[in-house]
Amino acid sequence: MIRFLERPLLHFGLAASTVLVLPLVLRSGTLASEILIYGLAAAACNLLLGYTGLLSFGQGIFFGLGSYAGGLLLLRAGWPAPAMLPAVALVGAATATAVGWLSIRRQGVYFVMLTLAFSQLFYFLAYTFSDLTGGDNGLLNVPRPTIGGKPLADPWAYYAFVAVLFLALFAALQRVALSTFGRTLLAIRDNEARASAIGFPVRAFKVAAFAISGAATALAGALHAMLIGVAPLSNMEYHTSETLLIMTIIGGAANLFASVLGAAFYLVAGDLLSAIWPRWLLLLGALLIAIALFMQRGLWGLIERFAALATQTPDEPGPADRPVPEESRP
Repeated sequence: MIRFLERPLLHFGLAASTVLVLPLVLRSGTLASEILIYGLAAAACNLLLGYTGLLSFGQGIFFGLGSYAGGLLLLRAGWPAPAMLPAVALVGAATATAVGWLSIRRQGVYFVMLTLAFSQLFYFLAYTFSDLTGGDNGLLNVPRPTIGGKPLADPWAYYAFVAVLFLALFAALQRVALSTFGRTLLAIRDNEARASAIGFPVRAFKVAAFAISGAATALAGALHAMLIGVAPLSNMEYHTSETLLIMTIIGGAANLFASVLGAAFYLVAGDLLSAIWPRWLLLLGALLIAIALFMQRGLWGLIERFAALATQTPDEPGPADRPVPEESRP
């Protein structure tokens, strides 16, 4: 049963099922779109954390940059969304390559501090160049894509647009994770010294992982800006990086669909609890403590545990429990 849960086709099927189920269980098309957008960003974060072993606080850079780049191309340059999205992916990949190339020169806590410092640097750049980014107010009136000359103003119509892109990008990330490149990232995560000793260019692999993750996160940021009509300054701050890491950890590392699960859990729990108690983040903190102590593989690990218990077979009797043949008895 556990091996069945590891099948890639099952994970893609679960992602497709999520796309189909969300409109049936949620009333808000905006919340459903947010789940897919943040699920995509969390899966890109998982490529760094779960597959490469890099705890980066810089994912907010690429998410915010994608929001700004998408908004500027739509508003100032007048590009259509189909041309804007590949350009945003290139901007995200190029920025992530630069940030990754500098950050991976240090390891451990120094790597974490470097990504945090870059996050703060890009935040204050966005805040300073307010003529371009809108400063505190953000970049306003970001339009949604049009089909047949009509904008996707209805939340569920935009959800359908996001869902198609989400499935395509999820399949692409899954293809990367299952390739020789993805397997090498796992080897680097498990034992970087050994991977380097047998000849893998470890630094180049890490930078490539940064670039792929940055491109997917920037695309998620552009989709988010079109969803809410604003490219806000908050998309660039370190809190966004923190949120993506929390979603990844809640879902479970080294599993792309688990990131979607973590994003859905975080956003739906936030939507329900915030209506009951404004300080719902205290409950989220308690949940994170419980996950760190008892569920280190996240919600997906819990599913695996239940599956193992459901299919557990009685242990075969040991040598001491086996009956002794009559001819061997004294």
